[in-house]
Amino acid sequence: MKLERALAKFVCNTKYEDLTKVIDTVKLQVLALYGATIAGANAEGCKAIADYVCNLGGNKEATVLIHGGKVPAQMAAFANSVMGRALDIDDHISPGVHIGSSVIPAALATAELVGGCSGKELLTAIAVGTEVSLRLNLEDMDYDGFDPTGVAAVYASAAAAAKLLNLNEEQTLNTLALAFNRCGGSFQSNVDGSLAVRIIEGWTAQAGIECARLAQIGITGPHNFLEGVYSYFHLYASEEKDRSYVIENLGKKWHIGTINFKKYPSCGLTQGSTELILDMMREHRFLASDVEKIEVRVPPYSYKLVGKFALGRNPKVNAQFSVGYCVANAVVRKEISLSQFEAEMIKADDVQQFLAERVEVINDPNAGRSHYSSDIVVRLKNGVVLNGSIDVPPGTPDNPMTYEEHRRHFQDCVSFANLPWLTDKKCESILSVIEGIENVASINSIIPLFLP
Repeated sequence: MKLERALAKFVCNTKYEDLTKVIDTVKLQVLALYGATIAGANAEGCKAIADYVCNLGGNKEATVLIHGGKVPAQMAAFANSVMGRALDIDDHISPGVHIGSSVIPAALATAELVGGCSGKELLTAIAVGTEVSLRLNLEDMDYDGFDPTGVAAVYASAAAAAKLLNLNEEQTLNTLALAFNRCGGSFQSNVDGSLAVRIIEGWTAQAGIECARLAQIGITGPHNFLEGVYSYFHLYASEEKDRSYVIENLGKKWHIGTINFKKYPSCGLTQGSTELILDMMREHRFLASDVEKIEVRVPPYSYKLVGKFALGRNPKVNAQFSVGYCVANAVVRKEISLSQFEAEMIKADDVQQFLAERVEVINDPNAGRSHYSSDIVVRLKNGVVLNGSIDVPPGTPDNPMTYEEHRRHFQDCVSFANLPWLTDKKCESILSVIEGIENVASINSIIPLFLP
């Protein structure tokens, strides 16, 4: 039980002062998530989810953001998490774990549940939850089709909730052990373009709080959930996999710096191809009308998730998870915006015709330098052939977005949401609070900023 106990100790003992190397990244997580929540609040299914949790009734413990209403903390986290993931513009990490939209809604709802906490306490809870999730993140071949968010992110929300509930080490161990039993979800949800993608995200936030609350009242979980015979690694990874990395330099070397942020409103696996085709257009000055054919070569892992496109029942989700649509959209419209992932824009004849007739996405094992790698060949009507490659998309640690880009991203989310009550003044207040969140005495004071 060495690994499990070490994680519980880390959650319990970490203080705000220990975050000096990662605090800026945690604040960027918060900025990205609340921009995504504002923009995603009225995405398909989100208002229905908000109404659903409010109609269930129960103790009025935490707030459903944007739409309003107070509900049990775990249900508020569920609704807010669904909104945060809806447009797929939250933070993420390979091979597909979305941590911020699980851990931050869970942390905020738990903070309300306990009557409030300081900004420093909230940031600490988010940091320890994020770190635990990153430590338990696996490789794509380990997940083998399980949704990495559904498997690994539940530990983030569980750890954050345990931290803010001020659980002791034994209770925290049981929180994580119970969370082990809530791991799940399938990438088939993404492949089929279903709304379940964002619902899985909501479940991870909800389950984290539920596990912490159950542990608080004495419910126990399997303490050997990492080292036991039927443990996490037995179920989701090779039993021979070295497990020592889970606690290696824990609390000294943080993995939070590996988090990726999104420049474009689509799956992380489409970011590189989108950036590459836009760069090629700027460099070689060609237009959609000049193009005879575009070949987009991606590695097998990416192809399984984003290699195909069909309008289907949920065009928005299908477009978010289609590298072909992202490339066609970029060439035809010369830029990328949130509005271009709305159904009417996705269905537009010019983009659909260009995608069907001139863009081919190819499953290429040789393009597999990383999951994010992409090779693009553009054949122009004048006979010129252009070649481009990208391995490091924007928003990754090796190609980070500037703070101004993060700020502009938030403002773009606000503009897209078009909420009459979210004025420029209120938007600036939100930005100011997030930028100085460590100085906030009670996090409850910022909640009205996200309500009409």
